[in-house]
Amino acid sequence: MLKSGKVRLLTGMLALAAGMLLNMGGASAETQTDNVRINFGHTVVNTEKTAPPSEGQTAMQIKNVQLVWKEIPSAVRYQVVILKSAEDTRENIALTYNQVYTNGLTVDLSSFGAEAAGFYWKVCPLDYNGRPVGNMHFSKPKPITAGGKLNVNAPKPTTQFERMDYMPLYPVFSWIPYGKAKQHEVQVYRVTEAGEKLIRTLQGGEYDVYEDGGYTLPGKYYWRVRSLNSDGSPLSGWSEKSYFTVEGEKPPFAALGDSITHGGGAMSVSPGYLLYDWESYSQVPVKNLGFSGNTTEAMLERFERDVLPASPRVLVVMGGVNDYRLGTFGSQTVANLQAIKEKCDAYGIIVVFLTPTPINPTMMVSRAHIDQPPYDWKKHQQYVNDWVMRQQYHVDVATALTDSMGNLRSTYTTDGLHPDYYGKKYIGEQVGRYLAMNFGWLTSKLTKKAIPTYNN
Repeated sequence: MLKSGKVRLLTGMLALAAGMLLNMGGASAETQTDNVRINFGHTVVNTEKTAPPSEGQTAMQIKNVQLVWKEIPSAVRYQVVILKSAEDTRENIALTYNQVYTNGLTVDLSSFGAEAAGFYWKVCPLDYNGRPVGNMHFSKPKPITAGGKLNVNAPKPTTQFERMDYMPLYPVFSWIPYGKAKQHEVQVYRVTEAGEKLIRTLQGGEYDVYEDGGYTLPGKYYWRVRSLNSDGSPLSGWSEKSYFTVEGEKPPFAALGDSITHGGGAMSVSPGYLLYDWESYSQVPVKNLGFSGNTTEAMLERFERDVLPASPRVLVVMGGVNDYRLGTFGSQTVANLQAIKEKCDAYGIIVVFLTPTPINPTMMVSRAHIDQPPYDWKKHQQYVNDWVMRQQYHVDVATALTDSMGNLRSTYTTDGLHPDYYGKKYIGEQVGRYLAMNFGWLTSKLTKKAIPTYNN
């Protein structure tokens, strides 16, 4: 997966910068994107008259608004329409944004003056082809002051670490950009009794940045982000502080793997969200030790550095997809997995292996621009899966995601490499069920945070 921005091309997020890999439409109110017909008949037409702005609204000039909405499974991007009033008609459109690759947008309203106080907005989730996701269309128009924040001067953090059972070892920081900024700077601080200490400064792209330095020191942290001009000078102020905690107590369960374990999906949603994080759907809390782009060799190399500090009682291991898609023989992958098992045995860790999922080469090449895998990749995947199924503790998550041709089901993926919502949900549920069934002496004492649900 790709590593930078929303782009870890080997096993990571494979997100696309707007208009870079997806050749989609423009941003004017009258332009319709490729294969997208804005069908106003599918939105709720609200013909009630807009109430005149209150005295407070009249006194305050709306320069911009930062809109936020709940992420939608399988949405690669969103289309946002700003209306001049509550009337949901084409003639009433003030602005249209066709290429929004996160669940939020900062809208510049400075040119509209006092009129902007009466504006409304609506949003439509779009799939890879620019069509509305499933049977969903535009949301019901809301007042411009609903669902957003007025007159912001900084990006908005969107990571959901506080809703995860444990802080991921390798976090991905994400945000809603300020204005049209394409570059961002992230600072990470550790909060101590002596004060706040800056420990890292990261350079990010338009929507996110992948953290290569793991967080193993227990304590309280926060991060913040600001937008940069093309020359690197500040374009905005710093965002609000977004706190996270690296737990001091050792997690009984942890997961070692590549981007499928790390998280993210639909080519634009980073691992900082719950949506495509299979650990979110496990009824047993599992600490995420995944790292996007990993081969089984890389997983083996970082065992002492990343697994031992967590010191889990049970380690869930899934790897191999980056091996066989890059030409590594199944026998070598098994040798690496066997070496991980031997390390676990030496340190008193129980290892549970998962079967690595298949890939869909046609979608990988045509959509994500990933190199064509070797013609015999299925043979090596099967070799690995046969070995996994002979281990004492194992879970087969690959079979249910495989179509009649042996490929990753197209309905479960956007880029052909990473399972999306239904695939990640299935993996998490299967793993959680297995852990609860086989390690009840550990799971009975654990508390699981709320499993996310989506209106899909």
